Amino acid sequence: MTDKPNQRLAEKVAEQIEKDIISGGWVTGSVLGSASELIERYSVSRAVFREAVRLVEYQQMATMRRGPGGGLVVTEPDPGVVRNAARVYLRHAEVTREQLFEARTALELAGIVQATENLTESGIVLLKDALRVEEKFIEQGVTRGHARNLHRVIAELAENPAITLFVEVLTQLDQEIVQQEWDTGGADSEGQHEAAVESHEAHRAIVAAIIAGDAPLGQYRMRRHLQAIARLL
Repeated sequence: MTDKPNQRLAEKVAEQIEKDIISGGWVTGSVLGSASELIERYSVSRAVFREAVRLVEYQQMATMRRGPGGGLVVTEPDPGVVRNAARVYLRHAEVTREQLFEARTALELAGIVQATENLTESGIVLLKDALRVEEKFIEQGVTRGHARNLHRVIAELAENPAITLFVEVLTQLDQEIVQQEWDTGGADSEGQHEAAVESHEAHRAIVAAIIAGDAPLGQYRMRRHLQAIARLL
């Protein structure tokens, strides 16, 4: 087991590796150096370096590639892992529906403005496709699992990675809480279908406002939609 002084030193080395990756433009696949080169660069023991590598591999910043031409290779973080970790943390922290609503509303309203400002013809296609897929699922009797797709598309059109990440986390978490309440409360399939239809109609109205270039109207409709979701419980 790594002792505490070595652990702290390994953490500092991991932080320096992260800084080096960022300053280098985070070029996925690039090699920061061989193990011996990096041990010399950071002036640490092999044991401390191994622990630092373990930390950056866990954080999905880089991984050690063995063999000729190997070394510490820059990797691309998996956003799915990050989203899941954030979702699990919020469940553990017992985030309330009120807190979730406040955070989600702020992010989604900001996303509406940016998505409207950045909208292109290809973006319009993505929005309409999301609505068509959603409608098809509802017609097939699928009332959950797809509703957050439209919110994800709007967040992506905002072209702000922070909004995209946290909207996906909060939307998924909100949907899980709603479904949990439905399951424990014995909500019938008819009630779930009605809620899905109402959600779809709200989505159609939001998309219409975005395509029309009316961000304030889009925000108003999004706020009403999120309030309706909150009232489900």
